[in-house]
Amino acid sequence: MENIFSSFNISGQGLSVQRQRLSAVANNIANVNTTKGADGKPYQREVVVARANPQSAFDKALQSQITLGNTSGMHAPNTSMNYNNPDAKVVTATLGHDNSPARKVYDPAHPDADGEGYVSMPNVNIVTEMVDMISAQRAFEANTGVIASVKNIAKDSLEI
Repeated sequence: MENIFSSFNISGQGLSVQRQRLSAVANNIANVNTTKGADGKPYQREVVVARANPQSAFDKALQSQITLGNTSGMHAPNTSMNYNNPDAKVVTATLGHDNSPARKVYDPAHPDADGEGYVSMPNVNIVTEMVDMISAQRAFEANTGVIASVKNIAKDSLEI
């Protein structure tokens, strides 16, 4: 049963990352025309960077040089690695900012226009944000599908 719960944990982490991505996309879309933030600069696009945790037990197993020994031709000895750590993070997500330069738009009537009539607009592209939103939504749905499948497997195994 522990492996089933670790499946819930892994998919739950995936749900959390996709929720963060959707939140960042929503902030970006909401601020697509924000020319001045609290710091007086145009809004900078938020990005969520998800990375695999290099300290997970699975990753350590892949990086180590494990040699399996046989006591007979039929089986290999058990290893001491524990893959069922509920606190282990498979993936970590951090919120950052896209440091690409602001777009310059000619609008001399805008109150934030510079001396030449250009306004520094946020580095947000609405099409990119919509694509990111669809991608995050589909990944979120995939993780919920995994949770539903694991739940059904657990339910069916209890009926046996």
